[in-house]
Amino acid sequence: MPKIKKKGVSGNAKNFITRTQAVRKLQVSLPDFRRLCIFKGIYPREPRNKKKANKGSTQSTTFYYTKDIQYLLHEPVLQKFRDHKAFAKKLQKALGRGDFSDAKRLETTQKPVVRLDHIVKERYPTFTDALRDLDDALSMIHLFASLPTNENLPPATVVNCARLTKEWAHYVIRAGALRKSFLSIKGIYYQAEVGGGQEVLWLVPYSFAQDVPIDVDFRIMHTFVEFYTTLVGFALFRLYAIEGLVYPPRFDKDMDENAEAGERKDVEDLTIDTFTPAAASDQLPQPTPSQTTSTSTALFSGTTFYLSRETPREPLEFLLRSFGCKRIGWDAVLGAGAYTENSSDTSITHQIVDRPSTFPSPPPPSAAGGDNAPSTNAAATGRIPGRIYIQPQYVWDCINSGRLLPPGEYAPGALLPPHLSPWVKPGEGYDPTAALPDVEHNEEVEGSDNGMQEDLASDSEPEPEPVLPLPTTVTPIEGESSEEEEEEESEKNYQRELATEAAGAGLPAPSEQDMKKQKKKNKEKMSRQQREEEDQKEMKKIMMSRRKRKLYEKMLYSNAKKESEVEGLKRKRRRLEGERSKGKKGGKGSEEM
Repeated sequence: MPKIKKKGVSGNAKNFITRTQAVRKLQVSLPDFRRLCIFKGIYPREPRNKKKANKGSTQSTTFYYTKDIQYLLHEPVLQKFRDHKAFAKKLQKALGRGDFSDAKRLETTQKPVVRLDHIVKERYPTFTDALRDLDDALSMIHLFASLPTNENLPPATVVNCARLTKEWAHYVIRAGALRKSFLSIKGIYYQAEVGGGQEVLWLVPYSFAQDVPIDVDFRIMHTFVEFYTTLVGFALFRLYAIEGLVYPPRFDKDMDENAEAGERKDVEDLTIDTFTPAAASDQLPQPTPSQTTSTSTALFSGTTFYLSRETPREPLEFLLRSFGCKRIGWDAVLGAGAYTENSSDTSITHQIVDRPSTFPSPPPPSAAGGDNAPSTNAAATGRIPGRIYIQPQYVWDCINSGRLLPPGEYAPGALLPPHLSPWVKPGEGYDPTAALPDVEHNEEVEGSDNGMQEDLASDSEPEPEPVLPLPTTVTPIEGESSEEEEEEESEKNYQRELATEAAGAGLPAPSEQDMKKQKKKNKEKMSRQQREEEDQKEMKKIMMSRRKRKLYEKMLYSNAKKESEVEGLKRKRRRLEGERSKGKKGGKGSEEM
């Protein structure tokens, strides 16, 4: 007789442990247990049978792997938590006695400091593993760098996050690693290629005044930031070493704060060293420009940009410097360190403006006369001849397309083209950048007023179910007779044409009735072909198995639904373009009046 197994000592009951049991086993508080799990990357698990894992109880609880909790017993950070608990008791006693000098001495000499270096090395054995996890780390650090300080968010954390963001931006600019960027509702997405081809995507919030919500637990987020700052510091140290730079970079704070207005700074080009091997030795692989620089990183080289005061300076400067622009000027309101603060500098080739078009079009060159003509024209029109005025979206679209786009569509006050995500590949469906066919354009323009009412009515009323056409069966006798009649009719027409040619008269012009008949015949012929194709499809469906037939019907339904959505978007776009063209015509008419 086999040995009877004890209940609750094997299987799910042994492999899983509840959170209460784990906290009791580690002898820490629940907040410290959460911090420890975040640092070590341990998260709750879902057993297949909760009742067996909870030893017969059906109470809702959180489970962890027993081996993970056993692994935490030997963690050095756990001892730091216990030391911090003892330190807090000593500090509380000193404050209770009123001995503030002793409390200050304890805080400066005996406060335990948690080091996470060994945890980073354990969780990321290779440098590539660390780069793969930089997406969330960079997004969280950029978020905390933009938040205001409060009782839950200490100033030291915000300053540390801001320092790391500047160091990361400096590396991306120096290495030419930025590839794509996208403006979204959440913020600005950036994608860089670092560490030998590893893609890193992070999100930077817009620089607005942040309203910190009350219902957010910043203790959990602060724990993540504490680990992410250590991880990003490790990654930046290695990336700076690859580029031959010193980490951390040495910035002169006094020069940054007291930078002279209009100071011009030039960025030196990266030079590639060549290795000269000794005589009679192996050939050393020489570095190529593709290893350090890319052709796309020189997109804005040779240009001089000026940022108006209403434009976002930091993202535009980051993008322009990453793609080769060395001379960027801006208004003194945006801060110091600009190439020039004079908006009338003649070396400026592009000016980014983010306001409605308040400039009248510049006069033709023939209208100007005298030596003071350029200054007179600039004062009269508000524009400087020879300078390109664009909106900020121009920079993002040029980077994503990999070339300098025509600036006409991005003029101040112009309706901008659609800003599409660079990570979505164009495929089947609606493409906002594609031109619409002009076949139905005039009809949509004429019926734009009625189309608006129809769309409103269709939104309020439920869509009817698609009615499937009834199967039509064509008997072979009717089909043969219709074909014979068509052949006889065509033969009569041919004989009639020969007779008119023999008589010396020209071919008679086709009447409207004949044209209608011909159209009707063509339509019947097309419908006959469609019926034949449908019959062939039905025959193929009969030969399918039931499972494949159901799958095929689902595929047809999804394709039809996508096509209807695409047609709806195209119809809406035609209506909007028609209303826009009507508005332009009305505006021109009022100007002529």
